[in-house]
Parts: sequence; structure tokens; C-alpha cells
Amino acid sequence: MAERFGGKYSPENSRPAGEAPPPNPFQGQRRSLAGGRVNALFIVPLIFAVSAFRQPPIGLAIDLGACGLLLLAAWLTREGLLAEEAYAARTVARRPALPRKIFGAVLTGAGLALGGYHAGGGLLAPAIFAVLGAGLHLAAFGPDPLSDKGLAGIDPAETDRVAAAVQGAEAYLTAMQDAIRRASDRGLSDHVDRFIATARAMFRQIEADPRDLTAARRYLGVYLMGARDATIGFADLYAQHRDPAARDKYEALLTDLEANFATQSQALLANDKTNLDIQIDVLRERLQQEGVRPS
Repeated sequence: MAERFGGKYSPENSRPAGEAPPPNPFQGQRRSLAGGRVNALFIVPLIFAVSAFRQPPIGLAIDLGACGLLLLAAWLTREGLLAEEAYAARTVARRPALPRKIFGAVLTGAGLALGGYHAGGGLLAPAIFAVLGAGLHLAAFGPDPLSDKGLAGIDPAETDRVAAAVQGAEAYLTAMQDAIRRASDRGLSDHVDRFIATARAMFRQIEADPRDLTAARRYLGVYLMGARDATIGFADLYAQHRDPAARDKYEALLTDLEANFATQSQALLANDKTNLDIQIDVLRERLQQEGVRPS
């Protein structure tokens, strides 16, 4: 029986001698912030939903209102964490337009205050619940990013164009991932993930220097759209007919795409370095013309 890892026919040993290993699809990835803590926020409000139907009409309305506020707070918190992940993953990013986590903290305090009001005790208990709930929420999940990142000296219109292009390209990559799962082939899924990691490395480079968008626009648009369409067509065919020839042809396409995206990324990086060298040389010449010399 062949070994699962390190065997003769494993992908690692099937590479030609001297060939570099493929990039790790998890390189640069971070653990998602929207995990178990956020899921717990959706469970706790159900206590109010269960107890609501044991109350008279006014109590029913109050408990259901508290449950609704807490569920809305949990949803906003999760969306805020996902927005924060996208913000942290980019070299250049605008702050989220809506501070979802802060709103989630406010609604958490309001929901607990409403539940505390129904429990009795006047207005002091609801006020304490509101302050503690909002404060603990902010302590647990933190505030939203409140400032732009890496936008100093960059035209806002250029960053908007880059953001729109990258968003469209990410939609193509997501469609590729969804389609290749239908093929039920772990090797191809891993290959698609490696290509996506290579493509996203280009995205981060373009975000860092929006001037690269012109040279890479075909890659973010035409090429990725073609890759998506080819993946969808292959997955539908391969799910019905496990044709090895079609699999080999599609995998060759992925290899070509991965190599071309990596080459283009290197070309963009080399162009950025050339532009920087020119700027440095021009500045040094101006300093010399003005008689500025180091002591």
C-alpha cells in the first residue's frame, strides 16, 4: 500500500529534480477572528426567546425585543470582524464605512438594558447592564479600525479603482473555489488554492502601488474571468465523467496561470524598483546641483 505522505506517488516526490516546491496556499493567511466567541453571541439571546412565551403580553414584547437587539448585535459584530480581517490583510485599505463592532457593542448594551428593565429594580439595574454589556463587548472584540491605512500620498481615486478591480478579481477566485469543489478532487482543489495564493500576492502588490493596475488589469479581469469559466466548465464535466485527459488539460491550465501570474508579479516588482531608483537618482542630482554635500 502506498504511503499517504512521502510515498513514491505523492505530489511532493513527483516533482522534477531541482524544481521549487509550490507556494503554501496558507502563506500570509491568518486565523479567522469570527470564530467560537462570535457564535456564542447568537446562542445567548435565545434565553430571552425561550422565557418570552412564559410572560404576559408586555413581558413577551420586552423579551423578544431584547432577543432581537442581541441577535442584531451579534450579526453586526461578526460582520465587523470580517471587515477587520479584510482591512488587516491589505497593505492599503480604507477604514470600514460603518463601525459595525461599535454598533454591536451599543446594541448589546441596549439589549441587556431592556432585559434588565423587565427583571425589575428600577432604572439603575438596566443602566448597569448597559454599561457592563457594552464595555465587555468592546473589551472582548475591540473597536473597528478608525483610520485609513497606507493612503498617505496616494490619490483616493486610484485607490478606489484598485479596490473595485480587486473586489471583482476576488469574486472570480471565489467562484473558482466553489466550482472546483464539485469535482471532488483534493489534488485539484489544492492546486486551485495555490493559484489563488499566487493571484492574491499580485493583488497585495497592486494595492501597495496603484500605478501597477494599468499593467495588470488584464490579469485581474480577462484572465481570471476565463479561469473561472474554464473551472466551472471542467467541474461540471468532471463530476459526471471522470475523464483523466480533461483533468490533465485543466491542471496544465492551472500551472500556466500560476506561472504567468508569478512572472507578472515579478515584473511589477522590478518596475517598482526601477521607478524608485530613478526617483533616488533624480533627487541626488538635484542635491548636487544645489551644492548640498554630506559633511
